[in-house]
Amino acid sequence: MTDVARLLDPAITAVVTMEMQRGVVGDLATIPDLAQAARSANLISEVARLAGGARNAGATVCHAMVSWRADRRGTSMNAPMARALSKNPAQILDGSDAAHLVAELDGFPVDLRSRRHHGFTPFTGTDLDALLRTCGITTIVAAGVSVNVGVLGLCMTAVDLGYDVVVPTDAVVGIPSHYAAEVIHHTLAPLTALTTIDDVLAAWSE
Repeated sequence: MTDVARLLDPAITAVVTMEMQRGVVGDLATIPDLAQAARSANLISEVARLAGGARNAGATVCHAMVSWRADRRGTSMNAPMARALSKNPAQILDGSDAAHLVAELDGFPVDLRSRRHHGFTPFTGTDLDALLRTCGITTIVAAGVSVNVGVLGLCMTAVDLGYDVVVPTDAVVGIPSHYAAEVIHHTLAPLTALTTIDDVLAAWSE
């Protein structure tokens, strides 16, 4: 059994998807370059394959999602990226189609969901840590977008909180792609176990 396989006991493992929403990587995406990177990598179908394997194995799936109020209350505009996105009045509004998960990941009542209204990473000020700990999770398999912001924050905070983190590199994308590759190699590799979706699914089939 490989070192990664030992971490992936379904009873203690959760696939945590980052912003796999229609307004981020789907048909209503508002950052064209990120949406194109997701399409080029077949990200939606690949993450759906990973999540399906997790459910079949008895592992947890949790979707870290973002949405904003129309009046932006509760959402700090202290970052240039937030200010730029906020210029679109329809940007991922609470309850809107854009805030929904992509269809390939939606419709699974067993999955957990954690929603945030501020910031760019999924743990700070949300219920994500509590959701995972109450399920006995100690290993996180990170998936989604983006390697250079949200996924990076997910992984670093998870490590700081004491989780083991596994990153299937074909289940994440970032922009520009060459920079995302550098982040994976130089930042995520020292912090997480890098692998592939196929290897994760193989570990669950043993």
